Amino acid sequence: MPDVNAFIVEDSPIILESLVATLEELAPVKVVGTAADESSAVHWLRARPEDCDLLIIDIFLKSGSGLGVLRQAAQSGVRGRRVVLTNYATPDMREKCQALGAHRVFDKSNELDELISYCLRLAEGGGATVPGTLN
Repeated sequence: MPDVNAFIVEDSPIILESLVATLEELAPVKVVGTAADESSAVHWLRARPEDCDLLIIDIFLKSGSGLGVLRQAAQSGVRGRRVVLTNYATPDMREKCQALGAHRVFDKSNELDELISYCLRLAEGGGATVPGTLN
């Protein structure tokens, strides 16, 4: 099973370190880059849009917003799957993220197992979607 190259946009160093360790240990994920703010994320994605299979984005960042990263990823032609991992996965936020091009939205507090399963399906060549769901 080939590795899924992931780019993570997360401003908390503790959460980022834990997320990278978890994904790389439990799923065939290789983190190829990270950013803590919108402008750094957008700069990386514009320079290397073909280098990530999976873009994992938090909504609230040190500066800017994950919503801006989503918007720019869609406009820049990033071909990888775009998912949001946030503590604010309300129905309204899920809809807003999907309107901006997110393929899935995961709640940090209780949907990490679902994110890992998503990564496994993606590595297996599946579309990493769950039929009949919008999140």
